[in-house]
Amino acid sequence: MKIKLLFLAFLPLGLFAQTGGTHAFALLDLTYNARAAGLANDFISVKDDDINLGVANPSLYNTSMSNFLSLNQALLSGGINYGQVAFGRNLSKGFLAGSIRYVNYGNFSMTDATGQNIGNFKPFECIIGTGYGVQLNPRISVGGNFNLLYSQLEIYNAFGMSIDLAGTFTSKDEKLLVTALVKNAGVQLKNYVGKTRDPLPAEFQLAASYKLAHAPFRFSILAHHLNSWDITYRDPNLKPTLDVLTGDTIPVNYAGFGEKLARHFSYQAEILASKSVHLRLGFDYHRRQEMKLEDRPGLSGFTFGLGLRFKKIRLDYGFSIFSRAGFNNMLTLSSNLSTWKK
Repeated sequence: MKIKLLFLAFLPLGLFAQTGGTHAFALLDLTYNARAAGLANDFISVKDDDINLGVANPSLYNTSMSNFLSLNQALLSGGINYGQVAFGRNLSKGFLAGSIRYVNYGNFSMTDATGQNIGNFKPFECIIGTGYGVQLNPRISVGGNFNLLYSQLEIYNAFGMSIDLAGTFTSKDEKLLVTALVKNAGVQLKNYVGKTRDPLPAEFQLAASYKLAHAPFRFSILAHHLNSWDITYRDPNLKPTLDVLTGDTIPVNYAGFGEKLARHFSYQAEILASKSVHLRLGFDYHRRQEMKLEDRPGLSGFTFGLGLRFKKIRLDYGFSIFSRAGFNNMLTLSSNLSTWKK
């Protein structure tokens, strides 16, 4: 039972494969909104009225997000669910936001040493965050998020805290946006067992978006895990082999410079068909390489999304393909509460 609980503690639901599973609070790496889920799962480079983008990148907080409430929910099987609630409000000298992110792993049976059922428990994890953003001048904005982390796995629990710091530059014509983000920098205050403290999945990202002037297209590129050069997986069980024909030793083939570089990039494209309909497409090369089935890679690493804007509500849908063996659906419902006032 203890081994099962420890596995849950490091379960990389974000499916970052070999870049996950080695840190505490894996829920920090999940994608919590449908717009990002449809755009390669990490999307931090558009500044509009989407409060969820501010939770991901606090330098994107701005006045157009004021009074927006957003509800996000992943649609998973097996009784597992996770999501996010976010709300923001403009202040006289900045923008203040709050969010709750959660993961509910469903019902688990608890057994004794003989396998007899002695009860049930429901593992649960959450992040309670608050963020603040400031527009320093017409071109540059900065922001930060502070998060409290909690994980409860049967009788074991862990606590921690983290911060996200970011800065964004927007061109004069607002077609180009460049941003830098340090996320999940923090510390585990209490471990499940013992006094050791495991590291958090701290990460440095750079991203840029460009909206074409005379066409309804916006293209984005994101560089992730820039604080770690080699994010490929090296199987410790692989050994050099012997060519039975020549007798030569065949060394283990590890990733070269080009492969390591390519692993750091994901790509996004949006078709702004109208003010009410947005189509989205994303591709994460690293995720594809880590999650694909070798004989049937399919569309592993690709994501698709749809955004619909109605008079008082926004509906977003994101579909992430991890491999032929798994995918994820995400829904977001957002509304400006001010529009409901008579």
